[in-house]
Amino acid sequence: MKNILEVLDVKKTYYKGKQPFMAVNGLSFSVGEGECLGLVGESGCGKSTAARIITGLEKPDSGSIRLEGREILDAGRKEWKRIYSCIQMVFQTPQDSFDPRQKLEDGILEALCNQGLKKREAQVRIRELLEMTELEAEYAGRYPHQVSGGQCQRAAIARALAVSPKLLICDEATSALDVTVQAQIVDLLKKLQRDTQMSYLMISHDLALVQAMCDRVLVMYQGRVIEEGTPDEVIRSPREEYTRVLVDSVF
Repeated sequence: MKNILEVLDVKKTYYKGKQPFMAVNGLSFSVGEGECLGLVGESGCGKSTAARIITGLEKPDSGSIRLEGREILDAGRKEWKRIYSCIQMVFQTPQDSFDPRQKLEDGILEALCNQGLKKREAQVRIRELLEMTELEAEYAGRYPHQVSGGQCQRAAIARALAVSPKLLICDEATSALDVTVQAQIVDLLKKLQRDTQMSYLMISHDLALVQAMCDRVLVMYQGRVIEEGTPDEVIRSPREEYTRVLVDSVF
């Protein structure tokens, strides 16, 4: 399997006063084309920091990140425009994807226009995206605070899909939703992967979600990967004590 993304020995340290905290400590992993990779661990293990580094929202202290074989950490502004057409992210709080002063459809339109589409073409594409994400058009005409969390997350996914990315990073994308809506969003993400062959990086503390979605799972602890395997391998036969504790907290 060819890799869409390679993360190599990435490190990131924050400082609280003079006290250093290494959020990411020599992190290495890859995501294959069409693969759904789960990155799991408790809060503070560094998984969300890793996502922010991959998407250019944070700069690492050292390491390498390659997208389709090309280094992206030294990319300039113009190159990042190309990168953002390959990598998109869905956040834990869907409202974070939208300007609260804009209607949901305007946020999606903005993403399309940034890729050079004319407004008329973009309007057609918006209808396609709403159909893909099973969001009724009437909700797209509302502001973020006027829709439910599930409806807003569908719109956020539509916005992410606007540029036809090759890799979608979902950072706790269902954790802020109630159980019924979580299941609906998981089903939607599965359907989208079948239809588009997109790669996923699923970041979560929820092993049950990862078991339902992912081909392979990485367990992250104190900024690094300590265990790797298929969901069944990691859940049924965990090697590390930390992983066993995670499993026991869910199953």
